[in-house]
Amino acid sequence: MTAALTVSLDVDGPAAPPRSNGELVFAEPWESRAFGLAMTLNEAGAFEWEEFRQRLIVRIADWETSHEPGECFSYYRCWLDALEQVVVAREFVTAGAVQERAAELAARPAGWDHGHDHGDHGHGHDHGDHDH
Repeated sequence: MTAALTVSLDVDGPAAPPRSNGELVFAEPWESRAFGLAMTLNEAGAFEWEEFRQRLIVRIADWETSHEPGECFSYYRCWLDALEQVVVAREFVTAGAVQERAAELAARPAGWDHGHDHGDHGHGHDHGDHDH
């Protein structure tokens, strides 16, 4: 079941998120988490959607004018940067605290939060309440 969005996401233009057949597309798990965090904070009244949207548009424009040749565009990197700008501007967190936490997360090894190997163990990913 999918909850209805309370904001209207752009379908085209600079702030439009990546889509495939009309559905939002996330290439990495962190992208959907960043999306969800922004949506949740907005729905909780932490900031106005237009404030975030305008920062996202500016961040994308900044990337377009300053990226290195061959650098791949990441919509959700811009999304996350815009969200960081909003929460710092609203004084929910300091820029230093964001950078410190980002460094901590980046230093974690892959799979740090997943306590078992997904090698050939005879069943899908859902581990529910059954033995495996």
